[in-house]
Amino acid sequence: MRIRILVGRHSGSSNGNEMNSAAWSDQLDLLIRSRAPLIWIRSTEEGRVESLVRTATQRLQRRLACWDFIEGLSGVLNENGLGSRQPMAVLQWLQQLQNSSPTVLLVKDFHRFCEDPGIARMLRNLSISLRSTSHNLVLCSGPWTPPNELDEAMTLLDLPLPAPQDLRQLISSIASSSGSPLDTPVLDELTQACSGLSEMRVRQVAARALARRGRLGADDLSEVLEEKRQAIARSEVLEFCASEIGTEAIGGLDELKSWLEQRHRAFSTEARSFGLPLPRGVLLVGPQGTGKSLTAKAIARNWSMPLLRLDVGRLFAGLVGASEARTRETIQRAEAMAPCVLWIDEIDKGFGGDGRSDGGTSQRVLASVLTWMSEKTSPVFVVATANGVERLPPELLRKGRFDEIFLLDLPSKDERNSILTLHLAGRRPGLTLPLDTVVSRTEGFSGAELEQTVIEAMHLAFAESRELSETDLILAASQLIPLSRTAREQLDALKQWASAGRARPASIATRNEA
Repeated sequence: MRIRILVGRHSGSSNGNEMNSAAWSDQLDLLIRSRAPLIWIRSTEEGRVESLVRTATQRLQRRLACWDFIEGLSGVLNENGLGSRQPMAVLQWLQQLQNSSPTVLLVKDFHRFCEDPGIARMLRNLSISLRSTSHNLVLCSGPWTPPNELDEAMTLLDLPLPAPQDLRQLISSIASSSGSPLDTPVLDELTQACSGLSEMRVRQVAARALARRGRLGADDLSEVLEEKRQAIARSEVLEFCASEIGTEAIGGLDELKSWLEQRHRAFSTEARSFGLPLPRGVLLVGPQGTGKSLTAKAIARNWSMPLLRLDVGRLFAGLVGASEARTRETIQRAEAMAPCVLWIDEIDKGFGGDGRSDGGTSQRVLASVLTWMSEKTSPVFVVATANGVERLPPELLRKGRFDEIFLLDLPSKDERNSILTLHLAGRRPGLTLPLDTVVSRTEGFSGAELEQTVIEAMHLAFAESRELSETDLILAASQLIPLSRTAREQLDALKQWASAGRARPASIATRNEA
């Protein structure tokens, strides 16, 4: 079994901050001093890895040699350039190296050659021979699935994204070097904004700011936000979503809104002092069009947090082990962005299948997600949405995964009136229409269907070059067939499931329909 050292969080931490570089370096020092022969540092930040390894070798009074396929060996007198385009040659050089010069050899992109039988055999030989020397071989690469024969030989050390302490020090250093030190409030704001970015991307943002204005400042927050969008876009699994409206733009759902306001306060420092844990998340269940997705976006807006949408389908890659690797990377990325809202849309479709059909991959991915949800100490608020519960695995509904499960039912009479009023005010400001008749004729309509009723009525009025009227709304409502009629059985089953105490109603009470 491969020894895995997953470094990135203090196990007992309640604030979810990443482990800083000093703590990570202690782990690297221990591996070097304990003569771990093959160390795989999993990270795409090649420059940062080299800097940390170089600092470690200086502390431990060892020599650092670096190798890449183009330049060959560097850092060793009289040997520079050795092994250029010859990966086997640099391994033979390390094997024959005298023990009198303790050396750490850092090889870049070497995972690309490990499928070669000769390279794999040489690495296995080195995993034995280096244990009796003071030399170490460090491989630096991003996500990778090593050959099975290297499992026992490899020690994995994950390099997390920079911790807040490291980001603060980096930003402060750049600002001071530019001759314009930052005030503490601005420094704190930029540090929080840069959470989740690699060191290289923080330097890129800073370089653009210095080139544009000659200094760092609060004006750079929008640039940081754009950099985050690009970083999330490159992940292929997460999507950075814009959230332009808050819960005040959602009609009804008063019980859910009140609960969310309580959970928002639980993120404060005062809540930690009071002994409250960080909120875990909420599962929103209900028919299509009842506002589940809109609520997820509104939470992020009201709480001033970035909203990350997880596409569960993209977690499942074709290669063996790739899905699990993507899941780990996604969790790491979300935690690095914390505090944030992680929106898992239509979770029932992603994890509701038969795990036997994919060799158990979906079950392993689900297990990883559930374990993280139960044990996470980071301020990542998970909002999962589902149209039905019949396909949801029971372990997902167990207490402890989510703080609460809410049922978003079809809107009541008063809620329909509120929803129609909001849509009319947003699209035809200043227009006041009687809505009692429309409300009475839209029983069983979802929020999305009510919005479509308003839009269709506006089309009718616009086609005749006149102002929108109550008659248009009534006619539009009569032409729409709601989901409550075409999928009545599924909706009845969902209500019956929730009525057994398994979910909390999102509205304060169910009003009697007129």
